[in-house]
Amino acid sequence: MEWYLPVIWAALIGTAVAMYVILDGFDLGIGILFPSARSEAQRDQMMRSVAPFWDGNETWLVLGGGGLWVAFPTAYAVIMPALYLPVIVMLLSLVFRGVAFEFRLVSHSKTWWNYAFTIGSTLAAFSQGVILGGLIQGIHVKDGAFAGGHFDWMTPFALLCGLALIAGYGLLGATWLTMKTEGDVAERARGQAKFLLMAVLAFMAAVSFYTPLAFERIAQRWFSLPNFYFLWPVPTVTAVVAAALWYWIGQRREILPFVATIVLFLLGYLGLIISIYPYLVPPSLTIWDTAAAPASQIFMLIGTVFLLPIILGYIVFIYWLFRGKVREGEAYH
Repeated sequence: MEWYLPVIWAALIGTAVAMYVILDGFDLGIGILFPSARSEAQRDQMMRSVAPFWDGNETWLVLGGGGLWVAFPTAYAVIMPALYLPVIVMLLSLVFRGVAFEFRLVSHSKTWWNYAFTIGSTLAAFSQGVILGGLIQGIHVKDGAFAGGHFDWMTPFALLCGLALIAGYGLLGATWLTMKTEGDVAERARGQAKFLLMAVLAFMAAVSFYTPLAFERIAQRWFSLPNFYFLWPVPTVTAVVAAALWYWIGQRREILPFVATIVLFLLGYLGLIISIYPYLVPPSLTIWDTAAAPASQIFMLIGTVFLLPIILGYIVFIYWLFRGKVREGEAYH
């Protein structure tokens, strides 16, 4: 049982991270696309499409971060100092985005709140990509503690991952708008979705080619035999999903492009897991090296078992309650 506890917690935290990326990703994408709106009425329509959901979506970030701290304290103690600056920028950006969301509603002049919403959303997305890139490229650890510099994360690869996540969240936001809005906002989002899909595929290709060349451990995982025989369907399915997404956007489908974008993200996430598992702090600390005492993991797992259905139930209820399209000219509540 003790051997499986870190695996269970890694799966829970991984699920929380995936849920956060998908659910908060599209409303961060709305902020990234905010400057493309042609009027305040259109920006109102874009914000109304995510108004009932955005704060609940961030619950998954709390669950993922809190779970890492409780279940894998050694990993938490290494990752935080290694990525302190991008983590702080991400959190401050999310604060600015949230404040702008609320104050824009009651402010007489919305201009500065529009800037805060856009900059906060874009910086949050960029910072999350940099954090991801910093983890993939590895953290220098000595005697179970962080032994690198505060700017080790600032590499071209990490910055590339930051730009990639901006494009990815933008794609999620665009396909969300095609599903949840109508009129000029939805029409423009269709065109943006095609452009952003091409950008996302270019970034995915760049990361996929760079990581095996730069990191021997990732090349060994993907291209050694017999691994290659089992893993080649992942990029193949990714290409098929991307082609379907392009086709459905062109066919003016509303729900399927958003679903396909989610699948595209999940396939990229699966590729990440394949590349780094079982390391929680690549390339040296596994989930077992960083796990808390079994008694602590069991205690917190009992609470999570009761809490998780409540969170999932709330998510399902709120998305069902506010189903349907947000139309032009509706009152902003």
